[in-house]
Amino acid sequence: MFDLDGTLVDSFDDISAAFRRSFHVAGCEPPEAGVVRQMIGKPLRDMYAPWVPAETIDALIAEYRRDYAERCAERTRPYPGIVDLLDALRLRGHALAVATTKTTWMACTVLGRLGLEGRLDHVQGTDGFPHKPAPDVITHALAGVGRPGAWMIGDAVTDIAAGRAAGLRTCAVTWGVHSETQLRDAEPDAVVTTVDSLHALLLD
Repeated sequence: MFDLDGTLVDSFDDISAAFRRSFHVAGCEPPEAGVVRQMIGKPLRDMYAPWVPAETIDALIAEYRRDYAERCAERTRPYPGIVDLLDALRLRGHALAVATTKTTWMACTVLGRLGLEGRLDHVQGTDGFPHKPAPDVITHALAGVGRPGAWMIGDAVTDIAAGRAAGLRTCAVTWGVHSETQLRDAEPDAVVTTVDSLHALLLD
């Protein structure tokens, strides 16, 4: 079980750009890109709440989703080594799934444009149920795969909490949104700093 943004794909530039562009709807100045990066992985409503009037958030979310759907793969790419890792896991007979805060449709759109969707057995977004750290997206993904889970792998402390709540072992990757210190404080079962280390954990 993998998180998507910050775990399988480096999507921060495209997410940040679409998020910041949407602020014209409210006539507000957007936060700096570095600030946005630290919020990625939260629900959109929570990302907007500190910056704009509450009554404008629905319009901002709609604009973000329209813009991002068009431009979600301009700069987004799989992290180096991820494609080889997914292929190696499939060769070993492992079921592979994504459990993300994105909607399922949006996650499938990103993965499809990157040529990754066919490497996964199931893609599960957060569609009308509680977001991580609640385990719901993971339990829905496990149902979609039809097999018990082993690992939840993600770059945020919410991934670790959700994986633990779903009864999976948890692995934190340090190339995404949260620092190694933040991730270790969340007490995952494993922390890896490179894709090669993740490969060794899952396959060796």
